[in-house]
Amino acid sequence: MQVNAKSVLKRYNATPGRSGGVRVYEALKEMILSFAIYPGSRITEQELADLFQVSRTPIREALQRLEVDGYLSIRPKQGCFVRQLDMEEISQYYQVRVAIEQMIVEGACINMPRKELEKLLQIWDVSMMETNASRRGGHQQLEEDFHMALAEGSGNSVLANYLRDINNHIRIIRRLDMQDYERLERTYQEHHDILGQILARNPGKAKTMMKHHIQRSEEFAKTITLTELARKKSFALAFGR
Repeated sequence: MQVNAKSVLKRYNATPGRSGGVRVYEALKEMILSFAIYPGSRITEQELADLFQVSRTPIREALQRLEVDGYLSIRPKQGCFVRQLDMEEISQYYQVRVAIEQMIVEGACINMPRKELEKLLQIWDVSMMETNASRRGGHQQLEEDFHMALAEGSGNSVLANYLRDINNHIRIIRRLDMQDYERLERTYQEHHDILGQILARNPGKAKTMMKHHIQRSEEFAKTITLTELARKKSFALAFGR
């Protein structure tokens, strides 16, 4: 389901506790990831200030942070442009992810407590799909949380940080990958099977399963075209020029 600008703004206005720049950053990032602001779109400080009803200072702070995180580029006297999707680069991130997550799985087989693994097994039972859909962030966030939970449970904080960085670069594609029911059902089954092998302390099988799981996601990423992405635009509120 697409997240539109109105729903994001509603949550933004309902969470006044944090600084303006942080709140604008989080709202804009969600809009970019959900295609409420479309890849390649041009946005300006003034129109964002009008949208969020704040001064340009927190807008500028949020945009600079988004540029550092790789979500957009700032061009002097032209404005800010949401980063286009580079499919070749995304494929390379998936290849690195395979190596990192195999190391993570091996560490999880050694270090991750049985109780934590059993908790994840319950979440990723196929029968929980409908229940999980209503949770905060939905299936997309749960899928990313699954991989991060294994990374943190592996006992290697460096691997967890590398994976977190990769997630920031492929999140848009991952969210598209979780919108098809058949692929979603397969993801639940694959996660459940991987967890079963980790619980059995079988790193060989767990690593092979994880490799195939990520490679299937990479193959999906390669099928995404700008034409296909354009169909998403009809469901989004874009700031395009």
